[in-house]
Amino acid sequence: MASRYTVPGMDEAAAEQVRETLQHRLTSLLDLQLTLKHVHWNVVGPTFIGVHEMLDPQVDAVRLMTDNIAERIATMGGQPIGTPGHVAKTRGWDDYSLLRATTIEHLAALDIVYSGVITDHRAAIADFDELDLVSQDIVIAQTEQLEMFQWFVRAHLEDASGRLRHGGAATEQAAADAVG
Repeated sequence: MASRYTVPGMDEAAAEQVRETLQHRLTSLLDLQLTLKHVHWNVVGPTFIGVHEMLDPQVDAVRLMTDNIAERIATMGGQPIGTPGHVAKTRGWDDYSLLRATTIEHLAALDIVYSGVITDHRAAIADFDELDLVSQDIVIAQTEQLEMFQWFVRAHLEDASGRLRHGGAATEQAAADAVG
């Protein structure tokens, strides 16, 4: 992603690090956007409509996040890559595996997805601390929204004591199986 320019006051080596991290965040958010829409189409069960309608605003918000990240990469002289092939080839995680499933199974799996995205966003925040506070601010604002969306998901999975019904599950399928 090397560039002929970057933003004023930032050297090329730092800019390249920031662009690479932002590209990883872009890939993650593009994947999340598609996963959320996939879940939206494939949830079934008594709480279908509530979950179905809860997910569309999340899809829209994540789509805006991808645009903000891509435009930041371009602002820094980079070339954001948002093609499906690039996403599939460069992501470091498996494809979302659930198809038609109950709302509770999808939400348990989605909680695992959100945990991965948020963890990586928080790592980017730490990386940007010395490199680029502007990019850091963008990712901080996104993390706030992503954490709220995860809270919406977890509210369906939490019991009165605050435990998540799929507690301890490390994969989407294990989370779905724990609540299924």
